[in-house]
Amino acid sequence: FLLSGLCEIGGGWLVWNSIREGKPVWHGILGGVILAIYGVVATLQPEGLDFGRVYAAYGGYFILLSLLWGVYVMDAGDFVGSAMAIAGALIIVFWKR
Repeated sequence: FLLSGLCEIGGGWLVWNSIREGKPVWHGILGGVILAIYGVVATLQPEGLDFGRVYAAYGGYFILLSLLWGVYVMDAGDFVGSAMAIAGALIIVFWKR
């Protein structure tokens, strides 16, 4: 999940910088390549998790990783919200079926 999160957030960040922050076009192209790699890395998750559960669980991790990527100081609301999202992701992944 961590590698997937870094690919998704890092790739998106590079595309964002290219389009919104006026960075060179190659930032956007590199971001697109990293986002494609993310699509492959996401398929390497443990057996027994279907597509929907994997992506739902990513949601929890992506919230925390996104905040850590873009915010140097998290406030209490960021921390509590991230903790709730991670708890939800863990329930999705580890709930007995």
